[in-house]
Amino acid sequence: MTKNVHVGFISIMFILLLLAACFAGCTGSTQDQTTATTAPTGVATPAATSGEKVQVKVFLAGSLTGPFEKIKAKFEEKYPGTEVQLEPAGSVECIKKVTDNKKPADVVASADYALIPQYMVPNDADWYLTFAKNSMVLTYADKSKYASEINSDNWYKILAKDDVRWAFSDPNADPCGYRTPMVIKLAESKYGDNTIFKTLVEDHSKITATKTGNVWTLDATNPSPDGTSLTIRPKSVELVQMVQAGGIDYAWEYHSVAVQNNLKFIELPEEIALSAVKYADNYKTVQTKAVKGNGTTNYVGSPIVYGVTVPRIAEHPDMGLAFVEMLIGPEGQAILAADGQPPIVPADAFGAVPASLDSLVNKQA
Repeated sequence: MTKNVHVGFISIMFILLLLAACFAGCTGSTQDQTTATTAPTGVATPAATSGEKVQVKVFLAGSLTGPFEKIKAKFEEKYPGTEVQLEPAGSVECIKKVTDNKKPADVVASADYALIPQYMVPNDADWYLTFAKNSMVLTYADKSKYASEINSDNWYKILAKDDVRWAFSDPNADPCGYRTPMVIKLAESKYGDNTIFKTLVEDHSKITATKTGNVWTLDATNPSPDGTSLTIRPKSVELVQMVQAGGIDYAWEYHSVAVQNNLKFIELPEEIALSAVKYADNYKTVQTKAVKGNGTTNYVGSPIVYGVTVPRIAEHPDMGLAFVEMLIGPEGQAILAADGQPPIVPADAFGAVPASLDSLVNKQA
């Protein structure tokens, strides 16, 4: 009888061990299934094994800093295994980091979309999107000289005063910089005064204007401002603090930069603000000649449209693509609109655009 009890006890223990093993196996399967269904579709879960955050590098035009900081926060919340590193600079500089210096970036966003097909496609990028618009404005602060007098009709007369200091960014490094001379030259026909460019630019720098046919070429390859009336800095966003601190009275910026930094600004007529497609033919009557590598290039006047791509050299192209998807999706659109940069909805797409973006873009030939 003792032997039978002992055998029965062993049998019961064996059954219990089997049940425990089965339960553990079932629990593990359920956990694996849950993880699989919650992972982002089409995007690898970052840092799943190492525990270290994936560095998503974004090279961006300085004028995009405000909205991209907000998108960065939302992106890191959605993908907690990532850390977005924003590197703002002039758009030309951003692109040259990739094309010339071979510095990896997961996203490149330019204030002039045309720079991407001009410099990056096809060797450094396969596709790009146009996702937002902007316009040129003249910014100032309450402490700026003649702040109570300046308006959209007399701004060029105010800038010409001997005691006024004003600035724009480097035409050889920043789209806002090569667009500023265009605006000033276009102003001559709008206001019926063919001395505006000479008075404001040529008399205070080595930037010159020559006409061939119906097109004015503004040579800014060696700008050399006098530093007294006219100042030129590498990036337009550097001028914001100078205006706020009173170091200069006026600075040429994008509408979005003025809105994001609570600067006062002069809204310019559409004919010269580089803001309206209907005036594209007028805009292209001016072009700025600037340094490109060991040579030069001409930037032709056109409506201000922003572009974005994921470079071939990207270290984390899947996360770069996810960032672009958020940028052109509802969250990004709302942020851009609030920051004074009207989004293009849907974004226009060019080249071999990834299929994951198909529902968010309008493919162009």
